[in-house]
Amino acid sequence: MVKERLISLDVFRGLTILLMTIVNNPGDWGHVFPPLLHSEWHGCTPTDLVFPFFIFIMGVAVPLAMPDKMYDGTTFNKILVRSLRMLCLGIFFNYFGKIQLFGLEGIPLLIGRLIITIAVGYALMGNFSSKLKNIFALSILIIYLFLAYSGIEAYHDVRLPGVLQRIAIVYFVVSLLYLKTSQKTQIITGVVLLLGYWAIMTLIPVPGIGDANLEKGTNLASWVDSILLNGHMYRETITWDPEGILSTIPSIVNGIIGLLIGQLLQLKTNKKEIALKMAATGVGLIIAGLLWNIVFPINKSLWTSSYVLYTTGLATTFLSLLYYVIDIAEYKKGFKLFLIWGVNPMIVFFTSQIIPQALVMIQFENPHKSGKQINLLNYLYEYGIAPFFSNPMMASLAGALVYVGIWTFILWIFYKNKLIFKV
Repeated sequence: MVKERLISLDVFRGLTILLMTIVNNPGDWGHVFPPLLHSEWHGCTPTDLVFPFFIFIMGVAVPLAMPDKMYDGTTFNKILVRSLRMLCLGIFFNYFGKIQLFGLEGIPLLIGRLIITIAVGYALMGNFSSKLKNIFALSILIIYLFLAYSGIEAYHDVRLPGVLQRIAIVYFVVSLLYLKTSQKTQIITGVVLLLGYWAIMTLIPVPGIGDANLEKGTNLASWVDSILLNGHMYRETITWDPEGILSTIPSIVNGIIGLLIGQLLQLKTNKKEIALKMAATGVGLIIAGLLWNIVFPINKSLWTSSYVLYTTGLATTFLSLLYYVIDIAEYKKGFKLFLIWGVNPMIVFFTSQIIPQALVMIQFENPHKSGKQINLLNYLYEYGIAPFFSNPMMASLAGALVYVGIWTFILWIFYKNKLIFKV
């Protein structure tokens, strides 16, 4: 079978990665519109949809990328090395700001960090033989782990989990499920994972704390993170990680549901029937998620089972709409922007998180405030964007949109020259 590009899925991916870029890069974190922030704890904002949507999209893409469903040693190696490359790219974000080189500081240190970034990016996204890909990915992972647990001061608290790391794990599991099991087994696996996680989180007492609970810092997922990831968690939470170990289990189901939708899209049947089934499935998942929310609240940080159903329901419904409009009705006007973003998500994911860290390292005396230091990122925002707005929240949003505009231009150049960066 020939791999077919599903335009609606590319557009959906583009919308998701674009929204991710907006919410991750406000001009001023102190002034952000509430929908562009994560929920404080229970609940779900538009920002809380980005991550699960991306996992769902990845799940949908698996059967489209492997239509023949052939499994052998070569296929397994491709899945493994791709997972390792994504894992290593994700971990590098956490290392960038901690890299130390021969006592260098300021611009010389920044240049050194950028050289290492280019080398790591090339090693993990370059097109090499399978053997070289394996060697590079495993070597980089070993270096990460050595530095994290070596006792070297600069890396003693480097964070190991993260968004791309979780996506890598889900991709590995979902790809093997697709190649080695039936859809019935995939459904049963999803159900067992969601029910099992619910039972684990609500029935098992938390050692040293007491009864099972779903509160910050005292739930079982937090306890597991504090034991297995001690010192290597998200710096603003300290005792737990929003992409921690236990909460990765239910996130696999976001990928499984995407996988099932991807297989539905492969059926040689009436496309309108497929769109209708997708929409009905999406609505059913949303309702199931809202009902489960009554006893197991929708919560991104805990990645609760209700959150899985609710977010995949929204994703399925939204994809069904895009599928009908773009792939059935063939109405494609106005979607080019999102298509440009959707075909090259990895380079945005990797580089867009490095650039702000690099700009913060460029420090100089503020020409508008004598004797005061300012970094380049803040300077560009405070004197290049903020003065044009009376509402600080609008100014902050404008800062994010300017960044999106810059990336749109870069991605347009890549698109025109058919440059696609993959792991």
